[in-house]
Amino acid sequence: MSEMFDAVDALVASRSALPLAEERKRLRVAHGLTLDDIAGALQVRRATVSAWESTKKPTEPRGPEREAYARLLKQLAELYPAPVPATFTGTPAPAEARPLSTGEASEAAVTTATENTQTPAPAPVAAAPAAAPHPGRTTRPTSSTSRRPGAKKAAPAGTPAGDTDPRFENGPLAVVDVEDGKVLAYCTGGLVLDVPAKSLPSLVDWTLKEAKLGQPKLSGPGRPADPLIVLTEAACERYGLPVSFTAEEKDAGRIPEGHKVVKQLTRAEWKLTKRGFGPWARIYRPAKGSDRQCVQLCIPSWNALDARFWGDAAQLPAAELARVLGVYASRVMTPRGSTAVTGLELMTALHPPTHAVRDEDTGVLRQAETKTPGSLGKGPVDCAPCEAPDGHPVLTALDLPRFHVRGPAEKLFEEAYDWARPMTDAECTLRHLVGLDVNMAFAAGANGLNVGLGEPTHVKNPVFDPKLPGSWLVDLSHVDLSRVKAGKEWVVLDGSLLPSPFTPKGDRPTGPAWYATPTVAYAQELGYDVAPIEAWVRYESGRYLDGWYQRLRDAYLATMADLGVDADLSPQDFLTATDGYKARDPELTIVVSAIKATVKGGLGKLRERPRGEGWRPGERWRALERPTWRPDIRAAVISRTRINLHRKIVKHAAFTGQYPIAILSDCVVYAANGPSPLDFLPYRDGKPLPGGFKLGINPGLVKHEGTQSVLWGEEVRERFNAPELNLARSIKDGTVTDADNGE
Repeated sequence: MSEMFDAVDALVASRSALPLAEERKRLRVAHGLTLDDIAGALQVRRATVSAWESTKKPTEPRGPEREAYARLLKQLAELYPAPVPATFTGTPAPAEARPLSTGEASEAAVTTATENTQTPAPAPVAAAPAAAPHPGRTTRPTSSTSRRPGAKKAAPAGTPAGDTDPRFENGPLAVVDVEDGKVLAYCTGGLVLDVPAKSLPSLVDWTLKEAKLGQPKLSGPGRPADPLIVLTEAACERYGLPVSFTAEEKDAGRIPEGHKVVKQLTRAEWKLTKRGFGPWARIYRPAKGSDRQCVQLCIPSWNALDARFWGDAAQLPAAELARVLGVYASRVMTPRGSTAVTGLELMTALHPPTHAVRDEDTGVLRQAETKTPGSLGKGPVDCAPCEAPDGHPVLTALDLPRFHVRGPAEKLFEEAYDWARPMTDAECTLRHLVGLDVNMAFAAGANGLNVGLGEPTHVKNPVFDPKLPGSWLVDLSHVDLSRVKAGKEWVVLDGSLLPSPFTPKGDRPTGPAWYATPTVAYAQELGYDVAPIEAWVRYESGRYLDGWYQRLRDAYLATMADLGVDADLSPQDFLTATDGYKARDPELTIVVSAIKATVKGGLGKLRERPRGEGWRPGERWRALERPTWRPDIRAAVISRTRINLHRKIVKHAAFTGQYPIAILSDCVVYAANGPSPLDFLPYRDGKPLPGGFKLGINPGLVKHEGTQSVLWGEEVRERFNAPELNLARSIKDGTVTDADNGE
């Protein structure tokens, strides 16, 4: 009889009730568990747990695993009951049983990263009474019914930036909006705070004293991030700010110093930075000891969130904007300005130039006199003359003729590829042009790169050292791409179908030119000797960008995983997952775009040019006063990125006999018989060519950029009478509106 009872129990357990996939994921994330945690406890594979949570086509656990999984979910549901729906009537809605802490918010953005077509969330597995709301703090419906009915609830912000800190329990930022006469601050995780401030100075006071906003420091010697307040159009009106700039204000990039709000701040003894009150205003009082008083403002209607990088973020309702910026802040850092500015600030946050030391006599902490190891230091460093852009003051000592245009033997030209060639007769018989895009190519180029940390030293007739960062004047015109080393073996190629790895336009060098270390090292890798004539080298060096790369890589991979594109997919599954991924969650797609822009913009800032300021050639401009104005680092990253791509092209050509038609930065186009990358990439048993192109989402791997017909390519080139029109520029959607001028 007991055996019969056991069999009955097993039958019941095999059908244990389980919540829907969305709820399974919500409960796991709420408790801070990873897929690996669940897999380890239930003794199954990580992919199995991921499939149980899949909102597209979830699989169901069976046998003893189902009973254990049901037991786990039931206990988690008791700890984290689903939010009780509430209707906003002007009074605070009941708070959830317990708002997610920063630590619990890890990975929590995935709880809403589902398609808009999904059915509503199921009823909670287990209900629990809601806790009483914190005074002045409530969880409200996170979309305003007067603005956008049916908008999704804002998700918690993702992986926290650093350790949890009770000073910042409400997250890194808040979007301040006005609804039905009430001022509300939408924070990350769906939290909404009532804002009592009647003026902008009092809003700054409230932010610093009561809002509990901010972000822990990213490195030991660093400092926490200042709180960010985003003002909607309604909030701008409430606090006396213009909703948009006039033409004069747009040109100046700020409102006038005589504006009434600026005067209010001055009377309250608040200060603005030299940039004044613009789209990204910093309001502060001089720090007293370790007590820093500073608030960052972001005003989207003043174009703070550039649509080129943030899409339509500026038009989102407050709760959804808080979600977008919150995910970005938690995974990258709290925005400090444009994505380019934030990319540069992230470098400094991970490698602060100074650190505190304790005075041996007084025991008081003070700023160290020496720079923090691995940082760029506190002061600016002049670049070498060959690294200087036109108009830089170091060039005045060269006494160059007026209007002189420096050539490759005088100026370092390390830029991304812009190269194309006519198609061969054999390629014209094929049907398709297929574009491959290298994921986060410039971030991958920064990974593990040894860069200079100090001043350059001039050396005559040096022996080339591939481990020594710098700029080298060397003749590489003897490198013949028809016969090169690919790995340890010499291979014979059709050099006329390959771009030179040494110039952005792919032209073969004709004499001595300046190159960054990775470019010269690649000439050696191809099997050729190099003999530099002179060099500017930096003996103090380090892998300054490693932490920066890792932070941005993790942010990118986590957000793409939320969009259904995981790092461990098979090639075909990867192509399927990336097809239309942007439509699955448009808000998270904005975050992906911003992360990519942070990479490119941050590297671009390393060689920022004058921005008006009444500058004249030969004079210093403001960016030169930063320790992070380092054109040599930018050149080294671009050099390595271009070399990484060329190495893959050579490997592919040596193995398949296929050559690229066009290359634009991180996109390369091949002719193929089929429309898919798998129609020409040499995969064997699911494994790619070693050292060649590999499909995947990790930085440095490639995804499908787009496919057009060979007839389209020939027709476009014929229409513009341009046999070398760069088709990589239009391979994504096939749209060519004007002749390619290289811009």
